Amino acid sequence: MTTSTADRPLRVIQWTTGNIGKRSLHAILARPDLELVGVYAHGANKVGVDAADLCDWPEPTGITATDDIDAVVALAPDACCYNPLWPDIDALETLLSAGINVVSSAAWITGGKQTEADQQRIAEACRRGRSTMFGSGAHPGITNMVAMVLSGACERVDEIRITESVDCSTYESAETQSAMGFGKSPDTEGLAESVRVESEVFAESAAMMADAIGATLDRITFDVTFTAATDDSDLGFMRIPKGTVAGVFGYHSGWVGDRNVVSVGFNWTMGHHVVPPKPLRHGHVIQVFGRPNMRTVLHCLPPADWDEEGFMGAGMIYTAMPVTNAVPAVVAAVPGVVTLKDLPVVAGRHFPR
Repeated sequence: MTTSTADRPLRVIQWTTGNIGKRSLHAILARPDLELVGVYAHGANKVGVDAADLCDWPEPTGITATDDIDAVVALAPDACCYNPLWPDIDALETLLSAGINVVSSAAWITGGKQTEADQQRIAEACRRGRSTMFGSGAHPGITNMVAMVLSGACERVDEIRITESVDCSTYESAETQSAMGFGKSPDTEGLAESVRVESEVFAESAAMMADAIGATLDRITFDVTFTAATDDSDLGFMRIPKGTVAGVFGYHSGWVGDRNVVSVGFNWTMGHHVVPPKPLRHGHVIQVFGRPNMRTVLHCLPPADWDEEGFMGAGMIYTAMPVTNAVPAVVAAVPGVVTLKDLPVVAGRHFPR
């Protein structure tokens, strides 16, 4: 936790500049209350490159990327926007122990999917550095926040159910899609368990929402249905052969006794050659069952002045901004691991045109 920041911009480092990280980097440069002081990059081809060239910023920043962790830690930033695909406990421990608050989109909501030993390492690093660890994103992330807000309109909450119901073929990450089973035989041994582990951050968000509504879970389960492609699809960044997985429909569900109280999941397809178990809603379907029932669907849509080819970029912004916009609240938060239910409302920023 940093205490003397009221009269100056918060000093921020950007950790990785991939699909999501470059959106975060661009947003940091645009905000007057944030000051970019460093960039960490995994790829050797990015080392020494100006931050502006890594995120399509219109003018040089004079800040170049490095792969030297000690160098970025030595900058003594207030916060780090941490956007790799998966969390690296060693790196997080280094940052947090140095007093650097971390906001992350890297499969982290509570940290519950990590081993007990790794959770203890993060907690101890926060204690040593008096720093704060926070994770969010689009789904899980904003969807859970909206669900919790909707539950505030209910006298009684029986169940919260969130479903990401989309065609994923616009998300050009073969590594991510393959990890979720796409392009593999539906009969692949251990596929359901592999997908459960890969998507376990959804279980973290289910547990967080249960805690927010005062439900003590007895267990969390996972169920998934794989649907095969009816024909070959060439998506450019990967192929989905006929007969392999082109639809994944599953939920991480929290239970109190025999009652399903929270469920967070996905109805995902890849391309047109598949018929999912339930029709796509092309957004995030958020349902709160209780007294009364509440329901909404979140759609991430490009603005009228969108100038990028395709709409993948809009989804990347949607994923990055709940994390980047949380920097001031996380810097002001108590040390330790905090979640969406612990922070005040995280809002975006208005910029005069």
